[in-house]
Amino acid sequence: MAFTNINGIKIYYEIHGNGEPLVLLHHGFGCTKMWKNIYPPLIEKGYQVVMYDRRGYGSSDDKKDFKEFYVSDRFRPESVNELNQFVAFLRIDSFHLIGQCEGGVVAVDYAAQYPARVKTIVTSSTQCYSEIPMYEFNNQKFPDLFQALEPAQKQKFMEWHGEDFAEPLYNQFSRFGGAYGKDVFDLRPQLSHVTCPALVLYPDRSFLFDVDQGVAFYRHLPEGELAVLPKCGHNTYEYKPKEYVWHVLGFLARHGTC
Repeated sequence: MAFTNINGIKIYYEIHGNGEPLVLLHHGFGCTKMWKNIYPPLIEKGYQVVMYDRRGYGSSDDKKDFKEFYVSDRFRPESVNELNQFVAFLRIDSFHLIGQCEGGVVAVDYAAQYPARVKTIVTSSTQCYSEIPMYEFNNQKFPDLFQALEPAQKQKFMEWHGEDFAEPLYNQFSRFGGAYGKDVFDLRPQLSHVTCPALVLYPDRSFLFDVDQGVAFYRHLPEGELAVLPKCGHNTYEYKPKEYVWHVLGFLARHGTC
C-alpha cells in the first residue's frame, strides 16, 4: 500500500502500468477499489493508471473532520488543490482525467483551472445542474439511511471505507451530496472553460439523473463528445465495464493517444 502526505493528510494511492498517465477520480460513495474492472484493460492498452482515495474516502485520512469539510465551500477548491499536489508529487506534468459522478466534478474543475495540464477528460454519470437545492434532491433520491440498505450494499461500503466510517459517510452523502453542497448546483458555467477534448458518458437508466443531464453537459463543452450507454444504471463502471472501457479507449484513440 502506498501513501503520500498532502496538506498534512495521509492519502492512499496506486499506480499501475506504464505509458501516458490516466488519473481516475472516484465518485462520492467510492474509492480506488471501485475501478477493479476498469483499470486492467487500460493498462493492457499501454496506459499508466493512477488512482487515489480523495481526502476522507477509502484508506485516506481526515475522517474525523470530514463531515464539516464535506458540505463546506472548501470542498471543491480543496479537491482541485489536492489533485494538483498529488500529480506534482508524482512529477506528472500532463495527463488524462477520468471522473465518475462526483469525480467528474473534480475533473471539470481541475481542467478549467489548469488547462495546460489536462490532455483529455472523460466524465461518467456526472450531474450537470439541479433545479432544487441538493439537500432536497438527495433526500428524495436516498430516502433510506445506512442501516436500511441491503446487506450486500452495507458490506461493500464497509470494505471500501472501514466499519467505523462507512455509516456516517453514507448518511452524510445521502443528505447533502459532497461536491454539490446544500444549494442549487450548476456546472454549466464551468464547462465552457474546459478547452481540452471531453467525453461525456451517460447511462440511460440512472436512478439519480435523467439522460438529458448528459446532453446538457455535452452541449456546454467546447470540445465535447457524448456517448449514451443503453440499459445501463448509474454506476456505469459496474453495469457496463466493457462498454465503459471501449468508449474511453476509442475516445483517446481519436485524439492521438496510444
